[in-house]
Amino acid sequence: MALATVCVRPPMSTPLPRFWRQALFGALMFSFCAITNRLVAADTNDLARELRQLKEENRALKEQLRQQSEAVKRLTERLNHLERARESPQDASADAAAADRSTQPGLLTRGLSSEKLVLSGEGGLAFFHQDSQGQFHNAEFRVDEAKLFLDAKVWKDVYVFAEVNLITREQDEQYLELGELYVDFENVSGLWGQDRLLNLRAGRIDIPFGEEYLARDAIDNPLISHSLSDLWGVDEGVELYGRWKPLQYILAAQNGGHPLLNDGDADKAVVGRLAYEPARWLHLSASAMRTGHLDVQKDQFSELWFGNGFIRQIGAPATTTKFHAELLEGDAQLFWRRGHLKSAGGWLRFDDNDPTTDHRRNLHYYYVEAVQGMNEKLYGAVRWSQIFAPKGFPLVGAGDFGSRLFGNLTEGLWRLTLGAGYRWSRDLVFKVEYSLNQGRELGGTPRDHEDLVAAEVAVRF
Repeated sequence: MALATVCVRPPMSTPLPRFWRQALFGALMFSFCAITNRLVAADTNDLARELRQLKEENRALKEQLRQQSEAVKRLTERLNHLERARESPQDASADAAAADRSTQPGLLTRGLSSEKLVLSGEGGLAFFHQDSQGQFHNAEFRVDEAKLFLDAKVWKDVYVFAEVNLITREQDEQYLELGELYVDFENVSGLWGQDRLLNLRAGRIDIPFGEEYLARDAIDNPLISHSLSDLWGVDEGVELYGRWKPLQYILAAQNGGHPLLNDGDADKAVVGRLAYEPARWLHLSASAMRTGHLDVQKDQFSELWFGNGFIRQIGAPATTTKFHAELLEGDAQLFWRRGHLKSAGGWLRFDDNDPTTDHRRNLHYYYVEAVQGMNEKLYGAVRWSQIFAPKGFPLVGAGDFGSRLFGNLTEGLWRLTLGAGYRWSRDLVFKVEYSLNQGRELGGTPRDHEDLVAAEVAVRF
């Protein structure tokens, strides 16, 4: 008997019902989606955390960059001020005319320097010859000027500046003399977001009257002598300075008297200067000053120099105990590529408390200075200056210091200076000049035989 053929299926080959196949597929898809969603969520959380970290790091880097940019900006501004202070008058271009004269610290940017300290100096080696009534009537070779400067950063925008005068033309003895010594708090107004509007100096500071004192050092002066008025001085006190747009200002309160270690009277000198620069080639300023009441015995002289001498009492010491002076001055300066024109005119009122005689005086003075470069190194210069003192005043001028300051009063002086110079660099210049000096004493006696022939090499290091 033949057996029928029977097909036997493997157990797994039995087809599942349609419902179960769909249920199984759905379960698999659900599991896959759940696992995928969890993985994606974990990756998303990690990515968000990394993005937050990157944002925080980016903000920190931006803040660090901002601080570094501000520090570089402040350093650049300070170096620019220092570099402008180094520029010679005859080399001043229209760009240099915009230098912030109210914030010049007078420090040289070269020399021995480190990150927080700069040591530098300058000097002049000269030959002077005058006629018989002049200060240098023996045809003298001399060290005309020797100065050392130290500038140190002590904290952020706080600096200490010190000047030591090894010798100056005005010294009559060989000894060290303290020049400026002050703490400079720069950009105080930056605390409330006003850049350079307010700065503060405290210590022994240049008297900020007029403009001539800013270019008085041998390396900066295009000539060898100065104007007849030659207003300058260094005194103890405090000074506010700053700038706003084209305006610059300085306001100082200082002792006023000549002694270095004490003040002979509580009344203080007050000095102010307001400058305006409507264009980069034009600088205008107005200055005002009162010396305060000075004590004849304790102060003896004003700290302000005028006419190459101090302001002193005119009345007899036996009857005079106090004296004082007030001054006003206007300055105008024009700059071009190889030269400049500077002029100033002022008024000085003097009085003392001598009860026996009226010593009130009204003096007027002015000067005009022109410098023109022949090329980048050779230049010529001329300066005319004059003082009017109708009732007589102690004016040294180019005469002997002792006899002219304490001798007969002078009622008028004029000076014409002609000179030339060759500037090898900003730090080395050779110059020559001839200065004619004439005047008249109170009563009509002429002042002559004070003409000056001079040559000088000025250096900065």
